[in-house]
Amino acid sequence: MNVTDVRLRKIIDSGKLKAVASITIDNVFVVHDIKVIEGDKGLFIAMPSKKSTDGEYRDIAHPIDSDTRASLQKLILDEYQKEETQSQD
Repeated sequence: MNVTDVRLRKIIDSGKLKAVASITIDNVFVVHDIKVIEGDKGLFIAMPSKKSTDGEYRDIAHPIDSDTRASLQKLILDEYQKEETQSQD
């Protein structure tokens, strides 16, 4: 799997939600609505989810293993930090 594009839409004044990302995989598959969230231990990503009939939120798309999740998180957060740095200049 090769992430070929990361796009961010920054969210202004929305509390802990800082941005929403979309990733393109191998130039053929897109995952939208990955959230960049400010948590107690720093930034992290939350995969797209849907509220089920029991009121719980369940991921509708997500990595199967922790290495892939860590890789996606790094790519998205690196892009977020790059855009933050550029906007401060």
